[in-house]
Amino acid sequence: MSSTTRRSRGRDTPPPRTGDNEGEVLRGFLDYLRTSIAAKVDGAREPQVRTAAVPSGTNLLGLLNHLTFVERSVFLGDDVTDWQATFHAAPADSVADVVARYRDTVQRANDLLDGCADLGAPVPRPRPDRPAPSIRWALAHMIEETGRHAGHADILRELVDGTTGR
Repeated sequence: MSSTTRRSRGRDTPPPRTGDNEGEVLRGFLDYLRTSIAAKVDGAREPQVRTAAVPSGTNLLGLLNHLTFVERSVFLGDDVTDWQATFHAAPADSVADVVARYRDTVQRANDLLDGCADLGAPVPRPRPDRPAPSIRWALAHMIEETGRHAGHADILRELVDGTTGR
């Protein structure tokens, strides 16, 4: 690849080698992916960070905004009535706002997970009338969801300003 195509290469961080048990391994991989996607969005420029680079309308900032809602739904029990709308950040939200909101949500989810030793137990919900998945399922789902969108973000960030790497 020519130097004009690959303008900037980020530091490539390998997957974690953490954990002596299933919970530590799952959380280690999820945190790795969370850090990767937040870093991919952090520092991206306006308006390119909001510009759809593919026919579906997907944009870099919208991916992180969406993942914030998924984290809040899966781990914190928030209701989401329009998933498609979560793929677009509000016009008044800066990149820093969306990244900070995501990191705050991740911290809140991790605080909840810190109190959950049994992966087979349901995710604690503020509303007991709402069924909850097991901690194990929630972690596996968030690894899949975050990894999938982190891959999208890799491509979109490269299209925005040439930045590559994790």
